Amino acid sequence: MTVTRSDLEAHLARLVSEVSDPRHGLYGPGSAMWRVSRESIAFLGGGRAALLQLAHPWVATAVKHHSASEQDLAGRFKRTFDNVFAMVFGDLDEALSAARRVHALHETIEGPLEEALGPWPAGHRYQANDEDALLWVHATLVDTSVLMYETFIAKLSPADKDALWQDTRKFARLFGIPDTHWPADWPAFRAYFDGVVASDVLTVGEASKRLSRFLLTPPNRAVAPAWTWYAAITAGLLPERLRSDLGFTWSRRDRVLHRATVAALRLTWRRMPPRLRWLPAYVDARRRLRGQARDPFGKVAERIVLEALRQGA
Repeated sequence: MTVTRSDLEAHLARLVSEVSDPRHGLYGPGSAMWRVSRESIAFLGGGRAALLQLAHPWVATAVKHHSASEQDLAGRFKRTFDNVFAMVFGDLDEALSAARRVHALHETIEGPLEEALGPWPAGHRYQANDEDALLWVHATLVDTSVLMYETFIAKLSPADKDALWQDTRKFARLFGIPDTHWPADWPAFRAYFDGVVASDVLTVGEASKRLSRFLLTPPNRAVAPAWTWYAAITAGLLPERLRSDLGFTWSRRDRVLHRATVAALRLTWRRMPPRLRWLPAYVDARRRLRGQARDPFGKVAERIVLEALRQGA
């Protein structure tokens, strides 16, 4: 089923009716979503989430045909996270505006598969606003967020995970995913996610391989060591069956590098000052609720990251 504009508006109206304080947006202080999503170390899992999405033929083909990632990685990064952070940390108006922007963009993204992959024949038409495709993309973000938190910060209790899962239901409504299409609780989500990973729904085709090579190939010699390190981290976070399909060697050196990084970050991350650990978007959200302007440190950090991406490309 495809999410229409009227479907989206119905979900947004329901969200508005459930918000007690529009300044807090959909979540606010004390929510499981803010607690887990505020940690900037989650960016280490960005490659994992992206590759899990690209292992889905619909997503890979859509990105190949409709995305400027290969020409403007920094711009793509900024646009994506501007919308995501508006939804998670913004006030109510910012969250709703981001939802409408993303849906309008997705309405333009459709076309035929170039090859037969998994359960779909060549020529089968994909749509970015399809409920199943949206659910998978969201599932990769949720699963990666929890994996990164538990790998580098602390284990989450079953109650924590269920609270986070109920929060993600609101996030799903911003994309028009109906509750009936959303796993009921955390165990149901785990069964869904693991089932998709084990199935032929994730089938790496030419579009997936091309985009994976782009993400894994250092753009120049200066950044090659950092690229090699990040590839090892990403490989260790991926489901085993997808590593070789997506082009990872997962050598002994990769395994040692991955284990050493996890051990070092697990030891040091929680000892860092919160101001350095937390995302600028989260810090700005807290400042907004106190009636303060955006944090200038966050603006500088954002510029540095974007400039690094541009130089690397």
